[in-house]
Amino acid sequence: MNSFKKGCILLALLLVLSAVPSAQNIPHFTSDFAPEEFSSRRSKVYDAIGSEAIAILQGEPSPRGYTRFRQSNEFYYLSGIEVPHAYLVLDGASRRTTLYLPHRNAGRERGEGKMLSAEDDDLVKELSGIDSVYGSELLAEHLSRRARRSGTVAFIPFSPPEGLAESRDLGLRVQMDIVTDAWDGATPRHIRFKEFLASRIPDLKIKDLSPVLDQMRLIKSPAEMKLIRKATRLSGLALMEAMRSTEPGMKEYELDAVAKYVFYRNGGQGDAYYSLIATAENAYFPHYHKGKATMKDGDFLLMDYAPDYGYYMSDVTRQWPVNGKFSRDQSDLYGFYLACYRSILHNIKSGKTASEIALNAAAEMEGHLAKATFSKPVYKKAAERFVNSYKAGASRRTTLGHWVGMATHDVGRIEGPLKAGMVFTIEPALVVPEEMIYIRLEDLIIIHEDSVEIVSDFVPMDIDAIEALMKEPGMSQRYPRERVP
Repeated sequence: MNSFKKGCILLALLLVLSAVPSAQNIPHFTSDFAPEEFSSRRSKVYDAIGSEAIAILQGEPSPRGYTRFRQSNEFYYLSGIEVPHAYLVLDGASRRTTLYLPHRNAGRERGEGKMLSAEDDDLVKELSGIDSVYGSELLAEHLSRRARRSGTVAFIPFSPPEGLAESRDLGLRVQMDIVTDAWDGATPRHIRFKEFLASRIPDLKIKDLSPVLDQMRLIKSPAEMKLIRKATRLSGLALMEAMRSTEPGMKEYELDAVAKYVFYRNGGQGDAYYSLIATAENAYFPHYHKGKATMKDGDFLLMDYAPDYGYYMSDVTRQWPVNGKFSRDQSDLYGFYLACYRSILHNIKSGKTASEIALNAAAEMEGHLAKATFSKPVYKKAAERFVNSYKAGASRRTTLGHWVGMATHDVGRIEGPLKAGMVFTIEPALVVPEEMIYIRLEDLIIIHEDSVEIVSDFVPMDIDAIEALMKEPGMSQRYPRERVP
């Protein structure tokens, strides 16, 4: 179809839609990716599953409560469609994709504004590049017809779908919590879908699509990197505003509020994960997230927090003294840790394996350890343990931290050296168990063909830079908490 004809069709559709009651400027499709990028991803799925197979994805259901709908990562990754109760079928034989949507709900649209439905088939195809659109009630009939072909295989994700603030590891944990609750007995939705397919369309041979999507997601496109950079920028700005705002007597959750303002003011659509804001001994528990403790003069504070921006995440961590001034003990331990941390960070190179990078970093760490001085013998013991442990595991490393992308703990497996398009963080931790001290930083890294981009490097790490930033007035000082009796 030529561009003139496409333009005429789209104009006609928009004129029809303008007659439907609708809220102003509701975006019906993402502007973060061109339709061609979703088409390219679907093409890779066709290649992976072969001409005798189809891939089926189940979108997220309507959310519980008054919350905004968010599509699952897997469904969004292949379609960009943000409609509840949608289904997607990719046919390896025809290399065509069919989307199944609920029908128009006029009453709901009068209350909430225009939503894409099966009646918008031409518009959906024009916006997304998807080949066909039908009502959801036709999915079973179409799958039954396809299954009559001898040897038809249906690939579906076996892993739990990733929703808001959710990674694969958390999804599996939730699934196991339900299974082990004798008074629950609920079958997770993605498992029920697999069971329904097997019982209702027994001619389909069902296989796991998750490994295919996982490896595709390991290498990020320029458009994906742009979103990850924005999420990282917002994470860093939030951490810096939290540094300015911190003072003794505050609650941990007050810094959560400061960060959320930065996220939402700049277009974040939610949390990448719950905020990890931990003062003093609370930081010793790496995923402490209660946020209710009072920050005291002399405490050392850890903050690890990032937003979901356009379905892409970040993960950045910084630490600072609550009173704005590093003590001798804090300076000794943190200064040593920072030198070791940078030994890892600055040895990261495209084309190098994780073990090669770790071995080079470990050698530099030994030099830092030899020159370091500590105020207490127990701190020196902790520093030695940190370096020796990192060195002992260096040769076995396959990754330096964890992948980041559509999930904070993103999917994909690596074999061999780092490649362009890989995105990850490093987050080694130094602990002093005797005093329940925990020190950890975290930065987001993008690998390019001939360079390494430390996206979060603008967020202060040096002692002098942190202390200088903390002297500036923050949001919490400009807008003090309400004194509720």
